[in-house]
Amino acid sequence: MRSAARVLLPLAAAGLSAALAAGLAAAPAAASVSSASPVASVASVVSVASVVSPASVASAAETWKWGPTVSSDTKGWANGYVRSGSSGLRIVGDLYDAGGARTCSWVKIKWLTDRGKYRTAAYRNCSQSTPRTFAVNAGYMLLAKAMVCRGGTTRITGKCSRWERVWTQGG
Repeated sequence: MRSAARVLLPLAAAGLSAALAAGLAAAPAAASVSSASPVASVASVVSVASVVSPASVASAAETWKWGPTVSSDTKGWANGYVRSGSSGLRIVGDLYDAGGARTCSWVKIKWLTDRGKYRTAAYRNCSQSTPRTFAVNAGYMLLAKAMVCRGGTTRITGKCSRWERVWTQGG
């Protein structure tokens, strides 16, 4: 039995590399091979396993880039991406600040949920040397918009950009 395993392993590895090279189309072709020989059954199992591998599941997540969205005085800006996941959509971005002392940049994210309610989230960055990364778990949403403003450490004081579309369902 050990010698049979030694013979089948190189053949299975060759079947795996062939399945990966051919992409997802290799699975139906390998599954249609008759299972009379043990080599064919091992090759079909290997190619089917490659279709359901975690690498193919991880690549199923889609990403849409957005930005840059700039405040009206051009001293604050944000950009990022929206990524789909198993629990809906996630808005991720970086907020940059190029303002003076005692001023901050703010980004306000507004999204419309699949239940028809608007939700908002606001993040600030008062550091001119490093961008602030923010993330919003928006879930299942219909649209998302972003606005970058200037303000102090506690609130937005003005000089905002217009609402810019980050993501909409259907493009």
